[in-house]
Amino acid sequence: MATPTKIGLEDALALGPSWRHLCQAMLYAPNPGVLFGGRILLSYAVLMSMRFDGRLGFPGGFVDDRSPSLEEGLNKELLKKLGEGVSTFSIISTDYRSSLAESKSKVVVHFYVKCLTLEQLQAVEAGAPQAKDHGLEVLGLVRVPLYTLRDGVGGLPAFLENSFIGVAREQLLEALQDLGILPPETASVLKERTVQLKQTLRLIGT
Repeated sequence: MATPTKIGLEDALALGPSWRHLCQAMLYAPNPGVLFGGRILLSYAVLMSMRFDGRLGFPGGFVDDRSPSLEEGLNKELLKKLGEGVSTFSIISTDYRSSLAESKSKVVVHFYVKCLTLEQLQAVEAGAPQAKDHGLEVLGLVRVPLYTLRDGVGGLPAFLENSFIGVAREQLLEALQDLGILPPETASVLKERTVQLKQTLRLIGT
């Protein structure tokens, strides 16, 4: 697959009928929980999904041409993927973050980030097994471990070694840094590790 390129939303919407629009959302919430008796503060809960292809990604889907907006199309997809738990909120235009265009497949990926309450996020997790696409396109939800254990590997570094669809890994790290959930220096180290991981995987595949 060719490397996708960043594109402005206005330009993306003007690409024409031969292009398909894929919308995805990162759902997160402040989380005052602690791990191991308080040695690790959780701070936030961030959701990703295990896809049908065994890769991690963000919930969403292709927006139907009949949808009046990308956001309305994305909300419909989230209902199918995550169930009735999403009915307590809606993705709106101000949740939009970025778009990436892949010319070979003629697909534009639109990325949204939505802050929920912890109760709303928990409702999504609880309702997901009853969603229309549960066990089909979506195999389950996972929370991203936003900490690094003392060995320097456990937690987020180990999580990032999983297989991700497209640029989901990079989108995750950029969003965590931009939202202030990860300090810039930590995000920079993790981004470098992901680059090295990709290079290693390419060598293994040759």
